[in-house]
Amino acid sequence: MKIILLAGGSSPEREISLRSGKAIYKALIELGHQVDLVDPALGKNQPNNVDDFFAPSLNKEKVSTKNYIDAFQLEMFKNCDLVFIILHGKWGEDGTVQSILDLMNVKYTGSGVLPNSICIDKSLTKVIVKHFGVTTPDWKLLSRNDKANLFSAVEEIGLPCIFKPNDQGSTIGFSLVQSFDEIENAFFEALKFSDYVLIEKYIKGRELTVSILGNEALPIIEVKPKHQLYDYECKYTKGMTEYICPAEVDEKIAKEIQQQALVAFNACKCEVFGRVDFILDEKNIPYFLEINTIPGMTDLSLVPMAAKAVGISFNELISKIIELSLK
Repeated sequence: MKIILLAGGSSPEREISLRSGKAIYKALIELGHQVDLVDPALGKNQPNNVDDFFAPSLNKEKVSTKNYIDAFQLEMFKNCDLVFIILHGKWGEDGTVQSILDLMNVKYTGSGVLPNSICIDKSLTKVIVKHFGVTTPDWKLLSRNDKANLFSAVEEIGLPCIFKPNDQGSTIGFSLVQSFDEIENAFFEALKFSDYVLIEKYIKGRELTVSILGNEALPIIEVKPKHQLYDYECKYTKGMTEYICPAEVDEKIAKEIQQQALVAFNACKCEVFGRVDFILDEKNIPYFLEINTIPGMTDLSLVPMAAKAVGISFNELISKIIELSLK
C-alpha cells in the first residue's frame, strides 16, 4: 500500500512524535509498504532523506503551525491509500489533521475528529466518563483569567493536588502541589502550554495503564517511576521506570479496570487503538485519569509492550492498526 507517515508536528511533543515515527517507519518498510514521510510543521520544505526527517535537532527554525496547510497540498496526498498519523498532542491528537484529511476524503489511522477533540480536553473527557459511571478524581478547570479563583479552587480540591495543562500530553507543564506556596508557580507553568489549567485531586496509589486494540483491552501495565510521579524524564529515559506487564493486580480488580477502560474509550467514541490511564488507590479503587488517542510508539512505549504480552509483535501491531483503520 501507499502510506503517508505523518510525524513531527509543532506541539511540545514533537520529539516524541519523531521517535514514535521512526519505529513505525521501520515497521511499515519491513511490512512491504511504500512509505512517504510528511512533517506537517515543515510545509512544502520536507527533508530529502530519512535520517534528516527523524532528527529533531534539524529544521527547528522552520517548524510552525502555519505550514500545515501547505503540507497537505503536497502531491503525494492525491494517490495515497492511507495516512498513518503519529502526531502527539496539539495539532495532531486534537482532531485538527483528522478534519483536514476528512475534507480531502483521505483515510487515516485511529480515531476520528470528534474523539480526538474530546480526549485532548482532559476536563471534558472526565465529564463524559463520569456520566458513564467511571470514577475519576475530583477536579476544577480554570482559565488564564481565573487567577482570582485559584486559591479557593485548591481549597475545594484539597492538598496535595495536580496542576496540568488541560490539553497537553507527556506530563508537559505538570506539577504536584503539596503546599499553598507552590500554587502560583504551578498555575503559570501549566499556562505556558494551554489557556486552561486542570487542578485535580492527587490520588496516592499505583499507576496503571490499559491499552485498547479494536474492542479488546490488552493486559494492564503497572508503571513504577523512579520519581514520585511518572514525569517526562521517567517516560522517555531508559532505566528511569520499571514496567510490570501484566500488572500484579487481583484478577477481579484487573477485569474491573479493563472494563472501565473500554467504557471510557467507547463513551468518548474512540476507535482502533488508544491507551487509558488509571491510578489504583490504597483501597484498591481505580480512578480514571485520561485517554490517549495517539499514544507513543517508541521502544519505551506502553501499547507495544501490552501487545507483546499477548504475543503481538510490533510489526503485527502496526498491521492490525492499519487493518482496523481501513474498516
